[in-house]
Amino acid sequence: MAKIIVVTSGKGGVGKTTTSAAIGTGLALRGYKTVVIDFDVGLRNLDLIMGCERRVVYDFINVIRNESNLNQSLIKDKRVENLYILPASQTQDKDTLDIDGVERVINELSESFDYIICDSPAGIEKGAFMAMYFADEAIVVTNPEVSSVRDSDRILGLLASKTARAVNSREPVKEHLLLTRYEPVRVEKGQMLSVEDVTDILAIPLLGVVPESPTVLNASNAGNPVILDPDSKAGQAYDDAVGRLLGEDLIHRFLEIEKKGFFQKIGLFRS
Repeated sequence: MAKIIVVTSGKGGVGKTTTSAAIGTGLALRGYKTVVIDFDVGLRNLDLIMGCERRVVYDFINVIRNESNLNQSLIKDKRVENLYILPASQTQDKDTLDIDGVERVINELSESFDYIICDSPAGIEKGAFMAMYFADEAIVVTNPEVSSVRDSDRILGLLASKTARAVNSREPVKEHLLLTRYEPVRVEKGQMLSVEDVTDILAIPLLGVVPESPTVLNASNAGNPVILDPDSKAGQAYDDAVGRLLGEDLIHRFLEIEKKGFFQKIGLFRS
């Protein structure tokens, strides 16, 4: 039976789809058969970040409507064994999602996958509700700024009250915090919330801290999940987050201002 993980936040642009792609890829690299579902019906970005946009023929909505089956609709990643993508529709809207159809698809996927990653759209409308409803665990993605953290707190309220686990009085959804676009220099200057500020407000376990890095945008534009770049600090941070998700005890990196070496200070080498 698969473990269902929703990647969510209240605010757009914080890195949910980047995170879904990275976490899904990281789990597959560790040998777990993983599928990432794009719930952002009408926009559809996951296939771009995963580099498979030209291979989309059938989508999530087609499966829900029985216009295609999973074998026709799932896209197997060309780079990573055990990794699959179920893209969203670009021509429908989120109201075409229905709870019975989503449950049927997830139940069918659960028979053959170890992990189902649900990439949620921003906000608290129907698509986001559908993405979180069947979750066993949630990765709440937030930036270290007040409005993003406030919106994430709202999502925590929904996870505690509006999911299948809450409705059926089961063990609550296990929550994880992933802090993205973190810049220790700006934290020191008081321009950005610190890790401690965010964890104090949200009061959920810290899964990872992903530093601000141009490699994230470069990887997305190239259709490569950033976790596949082992030299990137962001890629390393996501790899650490996957390890912690699987129970590994790892220290958090990239929280402090990096001290420059002598040659960097005099400009002979550039980072």
